Amino acid sequence: MKRILVTGGFGFIGTTLTELLTRDRANIVHVVDDMSTSPVDLDDYLGQIENPSNLTYDICSIEDYFRGCVPQYDEVYHLASPVGPAGVLNYAGDLVRIIVRDCYLLMDYCIETGAKLLDVSTSEIYGGGVEGYCPENTARIVPPKTTIRLEYAMGKLAAETALINTCRSNKLHATIVRPFNVAGPRQSPQGGFVVPRFIQQADSGIPLTVFGDGSAIRAFTHVKDISEGIILSLRKGKSGEAYNIGNPYNKTNILDLAKRIITVLKSASEIAFIDPKTIYGDYFAEANDKYPSAEKAEKELGWTGKFVIERVVEDAYQEYKRQKDVGILHCDIASPEKP
Repeated sequence: MKRILVTGGFGFIGTTLTELLTRDRANIVHVVDDMSTSPVDLDDYLGQIENPSNLTYDICSIEDYFRGCVPQYDEVYHLASPVGPAGVLNYAGDLVRIIVRDCYLLMDYCIETGAKLLDVSTSEIYGGGVEGYCPENTARIVPPKTTIRLEYAMGKLAAETALINTCRSNKLHATIVRPFNVAGPRQSPQGGFVVPRFIQQADSGIPLTVFGDGSAIRAFTHVKDISEGIILSLRKGKSGEAYNIGNPYNKTNILDLAKRIITVLKSASEIAFIDPKTIYGDYFAEANDKYPSAEKAEKELGWTGKFVIERVVEDAYQEYKRQKDVGILHCDIASPEKP
């Protein structure tokens, strides 16, 4: 019997991770989430996963949760964080404080209790790698321009550095996951994520808003693949190590992604090339080109991405339609007519 804590367990990745963990009835799962960035209607989500008896939760911040009496856990999955290229804009100046503070709370708890810790970081820490290619052993690059997106990346990198050094100097078993361009069911466009934005636009028959010339390189990875990689990283990964979890075979540019989504949805939408700042404001910053090396995860964890881009889009679309049908979809659509 494993007792498991999942912070941010009702977020986009967290809902899929929580679902996978609760399917094993030998797991007792507790979620801590303040719902500030959750893309789900909680009652609807719990109904979707059949209200598992091995799931409990607290709707509060990590800081508030650790003010109380925290029970013993065997595994701790830390996903709670501001997230998204647009979602982080509301936390300017506070991102490093939030990310590092929460990491230390969980790290201190795991040192004291002996629980294993998995920290979900970001592929943003690579700063674009080498012409977009990001193996784990490449240098982490700090670009010259300070942006809110950079503050997010630096907060995550600071937390990673503290975790790795603590694993070397203390009795802490911790591993790190750097996810690449996660997409799939339950992702909301409100954080600035491109796949759900394109899906809503294609379904509505309005132009798909491609930023710039659409040449930006990404490698989209199904949220289920990411969640399985997170579990494997905690249970099979080496303490003090970071693992890229991302599907390099899904490498594409954003213009090609838009065309694929139009094809999958059989949409009549056209494509509009725009400046993202017309939607998200002057503080918005696009990421550099990026795609992962997954060799380390393949060799040490036995993880590989299973889902091609078309399946990622199809699964995301089916969940979008379901939410629309039951009347719980309340997301504005980013379009040239609606900046």
